[in-house]
Amino acid sequence: MQNKTSYLIVRIAIGISMFGHGLVRLPKLHAFSEGILKSFENSMLPEFLTLPFSYVLPISEFIFGLFIVLGLFTRMSAIVVSALLISLIFGSALIENWGVITAQLLHIAFIVYLIQNIKDNTFALDNIISIKRAES
Repeated sequence: MQNKTSYLIVRIAIGISMFGHGLVRLPKLHAFSEGILKSFENSMLPEFLTLPFSYVLPISEFIFGLFIVLGLFTRMSAIVVSALLISLIFGSALIENWGVITAQLLHIAFIVYLIQNIKDNTFALDNIISIKRAES
């Protein structure tokens, strides 16, 4: 029971972090995108790659963060979030923003914990769905 409770706490915490990142960026999506483009204007990444990512990132953080909080498609959502975080780490390295990489790596560590310990994901919508499927 202790592992399941710990898992729930970590899942909700990391999910709220991702969800919150997306939530605050969505109302100012265009301004957020412009800020990202400005940050990357002197990097080797071309704008045709940076621009779509700058719009997809907050939407993905919002959706997959919410899924993680709810325990819905938890494993798949954690894998998507890990891909986003790896992309952010790569981008941060390209613009030499070393200060944010530590926080991104910390997020990755928690996501890895979720994936590695998915068996402890008992307080989740995933389980309600699997019970309903088993009953049908």
